Amino acid sequence: MAERVVTAPAAVTTTANAWTRLPVAARIAIVYVVARLITTAFLLFAASLSTEGSRFGIAPSLSDLAIGWDAQWYWTVAVSGYPSQLPLAEAGHIAENAWAFMPLYAYLSAGLGFFFGSWGAGAVMVSLVAGYGACVVLHAMLRERIGADAAMWAVVLFSCGPLAALFQVGYAETLFLFFLFLSIRCVQQRRWGWLYLLVPAMGFTRPGILAFALFLGLYGIHRFLRRRRETLPTRDVVHIVSLGALATLVGFSWQWIAAVVTGDPGAYLATELAWRRNWLGGESGFVPVDGWVQAAGFWFTQWGLGPETGYIFLFLLVIAVAAGLLLLPQVKKLGIEVRLWSASYLIYLLLVFFPQSSVFRLLVPASPLFGALAVPRSLPWRLGMLALALVGQWWWIYNMYALGNTYWQIP
Repeated sequence: MAERVVTAPAAVTTTANAWTRLPVAARIAIVYVVARLITTAFLLFAASLSTEGSRFGIAPSLSDLAIGWDAQWYWTVAVSGYPSQLPLAEAGHIAENAWAFMPLYAYLSAGLGFFFGSWGAGAVMVSLVAGYGACVVLHAMLRERIGADAAMWAVVLFSCGPLAALFQVGYAETLFLFFLFLSIRCVQQRRWGWLYLLVPAMGFTRPGILAFALFLGLYGIHRFLRRRRETLPTRDVVHIVSLGALATLVGFSWQWIAAVVTGDPGAYLATELAWRRNWLGGESGFVPVDGWVQAAGFWFTQWGLGPETGYIFLFLLVIAVAAGLLLLPQVKKLGIEVRLWSASYLIYLLLVFFPQSSVFRLLVPASPLFGALAVPRSLPWRLGMLALALVGQWWWIYNMYALGNTYWQIP
């Protein structure tokens, strides 16, 4: 008996062929548009569930949601600039103010908003366009490491991820990601010249450029240790050192600018700590890593457990994350640049951040790690990861935009 050959339906084959013939940028655009439509549906549903108890009130519009939360601070920067005199809270300490928000996104949105009729429209347009650009560069970053198919799935997971609402609201994250992914791609290709423009652009978009300085330092050490297997030209050494110094300079420059304008040497740091006081109360100074230690005790106490449990959990969390970056084969496939950046950024957060509900948003610059979830070729696995991403996205949107009424529902 002749063996029966099973072939795919002609329509499926034709569609698959048409898809593969499209330019990569076009395929990413289709994925991105579909992802944004899903996010828009989630936001509209969240708006319909919003009540008087929500920050946004009853039935807010998409534009209301887009310019909510920290978008208001960027709008304040665009309209009023930065205060020359720091505002004080009733208790006498420095209150929250615009110095916590970098200028590039705010003013770029204002410039684009001039043509679209409002700052909010310009901000959403900047976020949307930068988000698409970030997807294109992410695919290029990962394609050579994990293959074109897995890189496309990484883009799918990234554009549909739990924090995907940031692609279409007035936050600076997607613009920062675009600059960041371009910078990592330049390091991969050793195209150093562009980084002299990208480093300042990142540094004045949102905090995190000091993590990039650490990344360059670790990358330089890596190249030095491998110099016998892979040549290390003097040109590369000069650029790595120079760019590391530039990133460090840019990272501290905003503190110096705030000090000059306000006359207060500690203006920026006091401003950042103002948000931490909302959680801990009283006076709190800055000590590296102390934010995570304080948070471990604070949160586990809130959950009815002793602070010691929190400290043990923090220790195990750090060990688990370090082991994942060092040992997981799916992460190793992403390449040394992505791994070193992810490690550098997570170390940076460990040093400076106080974990609270914004921790999910603060983790977005580690998004290249989505590539590790796309490495397994199993379609059920990838669809499962996509389903989890969409569930997480709805959970975040529902809590931050439909509810938004308790201390842990702040993006």
